[in-house]
Amino acid sequence: MPPRPPLILDLDGGVLPLPNARSMALPQWHDPLRFACSHATLARFADEVLAPLPAQLGTVMLGSGDFHHLSLPLLRRLRPQPRFQLVVLDNHPDNMRFPLGMHCGSWVNAASKLTQISHVHVLGITSSDIGLGHAWENHWRPLLGGKLTYWCMDVDVGWGRRAGLARAFRRFEHPDALVAAFAAEQARAPQPTYLSIDKDVFGEDVARSNWDQGRFQLDDALVVIESLRAGGLVGSDITGEVSLAHYQSRFKRWLSSLDGQPEVGAEDLPAWQAQHQQVNRELLAAIATVPTAC
Repeated sequence: MPPRPPLILDLDGGVLPLPNARSMALPQWHDPLRFACSHATLARFADEVLAPLPAQLGTVMLGSGDFHHLSLPLLRRLRPQPRFQLVVLDNHPDNMRFPLGMHCGSWVNAASKLTQISHVHVLGITSSDIGLGHAWENHWRPLLGGKLTYWCMDVDVGWGRRAGLARAFRRFEHPDALVAAFAAEQARAPQPTYLSIDKDVFGEDVARSNWDQGRFQLDDALVVIESLRAGGLVGSDITGEVSLAHYQSRFKRWLSSLDGQPEVGAEDLPAWQAQHQQVNRELLAAIATVPTAC
């Protein structure tokens, strides 16, 4: 069966044209969804935009990493059987507390509660979000319950061991060691996978984003993708594009400022987006070689 074409959910103009991709223009959803939204807004998006789509989709392009929480409704629409693992490439855990709805940095906790997901692996974290200073902001339940594993570098996560969370933290000195260990684990016990890639996992030399960035090179992501071949994919999405955000909501402007997102200069945008376009092509080509899980 030929791979399904990518689907661009064009919320912010961040995704440049891609081979064989279908694009849905959704500018009216930019402000309601970007960065954070209410549970009701997310449910309305799922009903009005995602529900009419075919059950099986190609890789979904979500635009800026500010939309990463849209992975959650994409996961919810998948069949509960067979169960599958969720593999997230991200410089952040996306498992942080956010009491005001759903945030691009909080969705993994909600995903970990889905019965169709056997385990969540977040690979490539270098963010201080999982350090001692932010320990209380992480949702501990999926970590304690053995449902979520952080694969990380550069962060002192000794607090996790002291808190009884040692098995939830896999710390490495270099991306090569991290992806090799993950690939070896997948080889021992392959299973169907949903793959979600936030390109802030990459170093700035690979693709510039509007978030603090990790240390992965493109080859590290390709090793991870290759390691998923035996189990196959039930779905995938890519986010982390760079785009300009001019929030109409003063509240969202304030929330964004708290996370220290750097300003993106309009003069830099074309070159940065072209860089992302090439990375997207290579990621999509690799994902297309992974069989669809039955």
